[in-house]
Formats: sequence, C-alpha cells, structure tokens
Amino acid sequence: MSGHSKWSTIKRKKGAQDAKRGKIFTKLIKEIQVAAREGGSDEDANPRLRTAIQAAKAQNMPMSNIERAIAKGTGQIEGESYEETSYEAYGPGGVVILMKAMTDNKKSTVSEIRHLLTKLGGNLATSGSVAYLFETKGVITVAKEGTTEDDVLLVATDAGAEDIQSIEDTFVVTTSPSHFEDVRSALADSGMTIEEAAVSMEPTTTVKVDEDLAPRILELMESLEDHDDIQNVYSNFDIDDEILTKLQGSE
Repeated sequence: MSGHSKWSTIKRKKGAQDAKRGKIFTKLIKEIQVAAREGGSDEDANPRLRTAIQAAKAQNMPMSNIERAIAKGTGQIEGESYEETSYEAYGPGGVVILMKAMTDNKKSTVSEIRHLLTKLGGNLATSGSVAYLFETKGVITVAKEGTTEDDVLLVATDAGAEDIQSIEDTFVVTTSPSHFEDVRSALADSGMTIEEAAVSMEPTTTVKVDEDLAPRILELMESLEDHDDIQNVYSNFDIDDEILTKLQGSE
C-alpha cells in the first residue's frame, strides 16, 4: 500500500466514523468554523470550506448545523475560537505519528496527548522531527461498484491525478493539493460514488509492524483519534492484511 496511509483504510473498514457520529460532527464543525474564519463564507471561493461542507453532508449533518458553524467562523454569531496546531510523536516499534488538532486551550491539549502517548507506549517528539516524513496529498476514495479502473483512470488523470490504487472495494486516487478539487469534481460529475475526499498527510516511507506490536499501535491510534481536539491522525505503520484479519476476528 505504498503511498497511502494504512490507518485510513483501517478506519473505513472498521466503520469507526459511524460508531462515533457525535465526535465526527464535533470535528467537522471545528473544521467548518476555521475554514470560514480563514477564507470567508463563500464556498465557491473557499476550497477548504467547500471540502469541509461536503464532508459534513457525507455524514448527514443537518444543514442548520453547517450554517451555524459558518456563522460562528465568520463572527456573525458568537462562538469558540479554535487554534490550529500539530503534534508529532513516536509510537511503539519506531513508527511515527503526526496529529492535526484544533484547540481553544493548547496547554491542556498537549498535556492530555502526552498522557495518552505515555500510557500506550509512545512519546511526544520535537517539532519537525516527524513531519518531514509525510507529504500533503489529496486523497479521493471511489467505490468500485458501478465503475471500472479504466474509467477512473481516464477521468482522474485527465483532471490531474497522480496515482490510482485498487484497495479492496475501492479505488484510491491521489492528487497534488492544487489538483484535488479538479479531480474530485471530475469524478463526481462522471457519476462515480465518492466515499471520502480530503487533503491528507501521506507517509513517504513505511515501517512494517509485526503481530505482537500491531494491537498496541492500533489502540494508540484509536485513542488519539478519539480525542476531541485531534482532527486527524496520520502514521507510517504498515500491518499485513493477514494480521489485521486475525486481529479483527478476535474482537
């Protein structure tokens, strides 16, 4: 799975987002607020806001919630003020972890994240020691049902995509950030079913994880993902599908 985060695939397969709809809404609302604050309320002129709104709609968030979050972001109504920040960490087995967060209390957030890492076998890293192992990419997940790899390849590459991978029941399309919206729009306009679309941090190298370490790493990733202030968690671990199947069968 070169060039694509294994954690993204695991999350989708586990259905973690559906199981934690309330937390997903909270994270999406934060993203909408910050996107509106930084780029304005016009989604046609604000690609980040447009992507955030699309993600919220994909999770069936009521339009009233979306509109309220935009209004808070632009200051039309009073709301929390979130600051964007990143945290870098080392996990068990030498894997690295990059976290993107939004918080209104950085001191409290970093203390809580340090506690989680320490409890589950990781530790905070200094700024810059991990981030360079990731690159910013647009990642669009297209359902295989109703389309073919050749169809996806033709539409995506014409719009500027860099790579397409077949992963289980989806095609994963990778783009540069600048071509992300063009490719997403082209795929959607072609009638393809887009399951997820986001600008992500993809690992440039991966670390193979054995069966003994895999449960510890997954527990740490899930705990970090579950933190209210963490928007996204990225890692460079690679766990064989056979190990994942065995672990999921034991749950």
